[in-house]
Amino acid sequence: MIIVEFQAKVENGEIVIPDEHKQEIVGANTVKITVVKQSTKQISRPDFMDELAKNPIKIDQFLTRNESHDRNI
Repeated sequence: MIIVEFQAKVENGEIVIPDEHKQEIVGANTVKITVVKQSTKQISRPDFMDELAKNPIKIDQFLTRNESHDRNI
């Protein structure tokens, strides 16, 4: 198996194989294609620690180290 990885443009719904990789594909009966679409929009996700600092979890009492590992509590 030969693995070739490259970025390609999509024109009118067709993937344009770069010239430097066409020779590697010529003569193949079948190929396996994996498409990874690069997002043009950055998704903003709040940082977990920032959210926890803004909204702390309140607990009644702290457990000791041994208590926190005790499966019978």
